[in-house]
Amino acid sequence: MRTELDRAAWLKGPGHECNVTPPRLLRPWRLVLLGPPGVGKGTQANLLGQRLGACHLSTGDVLRAAKKLPDCDRSPALAAAIESMQRGELVSDEIILNIVRERTGCIRCGGGFLLDGFPRTVNQAEALEAMLKEEHLLFDGVLCYDLPIEEVLARSSGRRVCSHCHGLYHLTAHPPKVAGVCDACGHALVQREDDRPEAARRRLEVYEKTAQPLMEFYRRRNLLLPVTVGAYPEETYKATMGVLLGLMGQCRDY
Repeated sequence: MRTELDRAAWLKGPGHECNVTPPRLLRPWRLVLLGPPGVGKGTQANLLGQRLGACHLSTGDVLRAAKKLPDCDRSPALAAAIESMQRGELVSDEIILNIVRERTGCIRCGGGFLLDGFPRTVNQAEALEAMLKEEHLLFDGVLCYDLPIEEVLARSSGRRVCSHCHGLYHLTAHPPKVAGVCDACGHALVQREDDRPEAARRRLEVYEKTAQPLMEFYRRRNLLLPVTVGAYPEETYKATMGVLLGLMGQCRDY
């Protein structure tokens, strides 16, 4: 099992380095995780990262981390994103793309990547495709997780995140050993604002508007990999690994 990365290069941007450099694999996995907010992509990214050696790159984590940075440490793209969110607006494609472009080193990382929250639109998907082509990087596909809306809402309401290391928990499916306390670092667990029922439903409505064109974009390229979501994270993880084994056969070293 690898040492957990702090993802400083991803969360803080240019000029920062992660505390542990992942191994340079002969053929690293490069995957996008697609699914409605609350479906458990973050948990799956953590499980897959331990198995595959790839780093979890969440644009949501970048935006949440940016809110805690002093103004002088925010890049123009991050500052523009914060201003959009403070106005209650969606962060535009252009801003999100600029944030990701600032972190091209993470995309090139020899350990591979598990992109979560990006791309969200066809425009972003086309930009990612061009970025990977420019960097001469192979792309494995899009793991597509799906659940009925009401079940997603139930999952979101029970989700908790560590206020320090951003570790993910769920009150029933993946509870901490001590209620309200992170197993890894001992800091307090909190409920994110966007996991509250009203906010979660709004996010799902936005997702529904953009997901179908994005799935069709990847389906046409034979890159869409549907995954059956189980009742527990371990079940979904096993289903995910089954999909990846079916994609690549036994030629990978897991």
